Amino acid sequence: MDLLTFILLVLILCVILFLVYYFFRGAKGDIALTRPVESRVDEYLDRRFQSMVEEWQLVSRPKLATFKEQRIPEIKQDEARIAELKNFESGMQTTLASLEARLDTLEKELARKGSAKK
Repeated sequence: MDLLTFILLVLILCVILFLVYYFFRGAKGDIALTRPVESRVDEYLDRRFQSMVEEWQLVSRPKLATFKEQRIPEIKQDEARIAELKNFESGMQTTLASLEARLDTLEKELARKGSAKK
């Protein structure tokens, strides 16, 4: 075995050891070799679930209840106002369409009278 073959074998062994280390780095549970990514994600979520729940729990239930009690009547009033505005908008669109039709009719009459005088 010459020096080049020895160096090549050592490099291949180092690469394999690095890949095995990288694969099992930080792993504390069962990692399935058939589905390594999914099992690592499952393991991560199992380990971090409690911290994730605490992180996303921004408001306690009593504070949420008081917020709902204070704001729900205001929100319902705003929703009622929005419904009224939508009804007004639809009525105004109908009125506007009617006015535009009347304006078109008047413009056509003026155009006929103007062409008749000439």
